[in-house]
Amino acid sequence: MPANPIAPTVDYEADGVQHGFLRLPWSRNESAWGNLMIPITVIRNGEGPTALLTGASHGDEYEGPVALMDLARTLQPGQVSGRVIIIPFLNYPAFRAGSRLSPIDGANMNRIVPGRPDGTVSYKIADYLQQSLLPLADIVLDFHSGGKTLDFVPFAAAHALPDAAQAARCHAARDAFGAPYSVTMLEIDAVGMFDTACEEMGKVFVTTELGGAGTATARSVGIARRGLRNLLVHAGIVAGEVDRKPTQWLDMPSVDCFSFAEDEGLYEAMVDLGDPIKKGEVIARVHATTRTGQPPQDIRAKLSGVLAARHFPGLIRPGDCASVVAVLVD
Repeated sequence: MPANPIAPTVDYEADGVQHGFLRLPWSRNESAWGNLMIPITVIRNGEGPTALLTGASHGDEYEGPVALMDLARTLQPGQVSGRVIIIPFLNYPAFRAGSRLSPIDGANMNRIVPGRPDGTVSYKIADYLQQSLLPLADIVLDFHSGGKTLDFVPFAAAHALPDAAQAARCHAARDAFGAPYSVTMLEIDAVGMFDTACEEMGKVFVTTELGGAGTATARSVGIARRGLRNLLVHAGIVAGEVDRKPTQWLDMPSVDCFSFAEDEGLYEAMVDLGDPIKKGEVIARVHATTRTGQPPQDIRAKLSGVLAARHFPGLIRPGDCASVVAVLVD
């Protein structure tokens, strides 16, 4: 297998603040010997843990990039014990295009890890992440939100893991983040996810879903900023106390949490985010749009809990995720 062509313009072992790029050769019509320049910041001060902080692996998710750009601009070496690696826009082409997937190769950055050094642009980024960045990290925070097609209650999440000790470390970091909701998360397809790669390497991993609808709000960005600082304090990289706020504990115990549309049509929400729902109740309706007088398709909850996520655009297609119900945990 060839070496990865990405060349960082920062030195991961140097103390101080460095703002640079992951330079990926990218020959194309517009630039025969061109490069994709992915912004990166490294802040290091002596020995200590390393935090890898990433956003925009899906390019239409914005809370993480805003909070990470702010941190990259303001965090000083004297505030750090160890190292912080910040990549605000992991899938930089997708971020620039405002799309979930890369406009260069159509790849989903969070479904192709570990990637390939001889693959397309997205696969090369994923390979560099797996081979060069993850081995440096002790704790990883990967920001997400719902993008253009989903909206979530704002939560931080960790996964249920077979290694109880590792799971406990991940859950403690999630709890320190301090989002309004804290979730033990179930993925419907974990193959190729950055999350899975981190956890298989034994890293402490936390992710988020901080809203969505293809935008960010003052509240959701505030949650991201506060949680980011809390996580660095929890990791022992930044001094201070974790700013703890009340959180609602949620669990996703099975695939029954998810509901999917079977028909296309006009999406009508029957329950708002965060509202309670009982098993069998109608969460949403899909109205046919080809003729009047047709009864809507009712999408019913398969278990009782609260509405944690919902389809966002007004139109829905077969197979689209219509809703996610999470179970309250005392």
